[in-house]
Amino acid sequence: MSAANVSLELRRRAAEAPGRLAVHAFGLWERKLTFEQLERRVDACAHALAELGLARGERAALFVPPGPDFVALFHALLRLGALPVLIDPGMGRAALLACLERAAPSTLIGVAKVHLARKLFPRSFASVRLAVAIGPAPALGAHALERRAAAAPRTPFPLVTPLDGAPAAVLFTSGSTGPAKGVVYTHANFGAQLAALRTHFGLEPGGVDGACFPLFALFDNALGLTSVFPALDPSRPASCKPAAVLRALEQSAATFSFASPAVWARVVPWMSARRKRFTQLRRVTLAGAPVAPALVHALRALLPAGGEVHTPYGATEALPVSDIAGAELAALRPSIERGAGSCVGRPLAGVELALVRVSDEPLARWDESLCVPHGEAGEVCVKGAVVTRAYLDDPAADARAKIADGAEVWHRMGDVGRFDADGRLWFLGRKSQRLETAHGVLYPVPLENAFAVTRGVVRTALVGVGPRGSERPVMVVESRESERTLMPRLRQRSGELANTPGAARIERFLFHPRFPVDVRHNAKIRREELKKWAEDELS
Repeated sequence: MSAANVSLELRRRAAEAPGRLAVHAFGLWERKLTFEQLERRVDACAHALAELGLARGERAALFVPPGPDFVALFHALLRLGALPVLIDPGMGRAALLACLERAAPSTLIGVAKVHLARKLFPRSFASVRLAVAIGPAPALGAHALERRAAAAPRTPFPLVTPLDGAPAAVLFTSGSTGPAKGVVYTHANFGAQLAALRTHFGLEPGGVDGACFPLFALFDNALGLTSVFPALDPSRPASCKPAAVLRALEQSAATFSFASPAVWARVVPWMSARRKRFTQLRRVTLAGAPVAPALVHALRALLPAGGEVHTPYGATEALPVSDIAGAELAALRPSIERGAGSCVGRPLAGVELALVRVSDEPLARWDESLCVPHGEAGEVCVKGAVVTRAYLDDPAADARAKIADGAEVWHRMGDVGRFDADGRLWFLGRKSQRLETAHGVLYPVPLENAFAVTRGVVRTALVGVGPRGSERPVMVVESRESERTLMPRLRQRSGELANTPGAARIERFLFHPRFPVDVRHNAKIRREELKKWAEDELS
């Protein structure tokens, strides 16, 4: 039995509440669309693209800024049965062009800058036969969408009925710990994610999402939520302007918001220093990297009574997987700051978690004997309807990350964790970033959390200097103060952590001016780069 086209949910919401605001984009020019207007825009875009020859099953790379057109075009492609291909433009030119070559889209839809890139780097765009420009006029030979959409029939576009298991979209990973990969989504995956978000976070029609992470906003309107896009660069969330974020969330009466920890790390101190609070925001989620309990605590203090902060866990390949609320996290804060790891909570309904022995080898078939004893560290594996089954045209990546289990598939998250006695999952670090020392394996996150609370420290990264099997643990520190000022505090903290496993094995502290981080969340530390830097420093 095939899953329903997820864009049907938007059509239903438009019929239920046509006058409700669907999208509100802040910026130099504010743009607003009601659900009725958005529904008409989606259909007009779908008609226009079909007239231009875009057909079911074709891939369409979408490079459109967050806002009404981003949402409308995504749904238009779903209605056509074409596959939206979403690649993070902030990942850098070389990585982006490599992703385009792998995705081989037949269609390119985007702003003028993208069509200029098409002319400058023709090899990477060689598969493109249809170019469509967003804006009032054609760009470098591309078809003008506005002109076509204005002339399109004012009738509902007939939604395609997805074939069972057929691809619906391709979302590329950020490439924070390796080459970016295209993750193939089905309508069944999208439907399961909508159900999980609706049920777990209590997202009801009429709510307002402060969409600081644009990809998440693609779910909003299907849930009956209003998407509010603050004026921020989605590829540089750590550079957001707190005043602009607060203005968007307050003026729109946002009730919910999803953002990278990097956004709240700027907004929360700015608001606290000015004694500002949110008046309507009830539920906030932070995801994309381990979140410091201190940040969660400070953010909870800015919410109205009854408000809560959540730190869900997941990945592009499987989300949401687990979650923990701020109140429960507060009780675990002493353990986290003493080196227990980062608690990411319990699995959501319908999600199954397991930990297998840490290995870099493919695992072709699932077997319970792969699992580690309870309490031991293992690689996190997840199974359920929210889990994607394959990467785009990448059987080698599938072999490394997917485990067949009858008709189902387990996804290997590439993360290492452990379960506690209460069934909560604790994140210990990326498998690829583990330290293999002469005295055993160390995972970075527990010790990083333990040293990051030192006064004056911005963040820490544990890396191994030298070859695998004999790596020497080095703690790299990004700080607000000089090395001379901070070193006595770090030595004192080392003494306080004498009984924390691995703390005494740290051989050196090195100071780095600014950590390299991922482009999507600006929060995941690129430890591989820091390892090379540390080895150069100590050579």
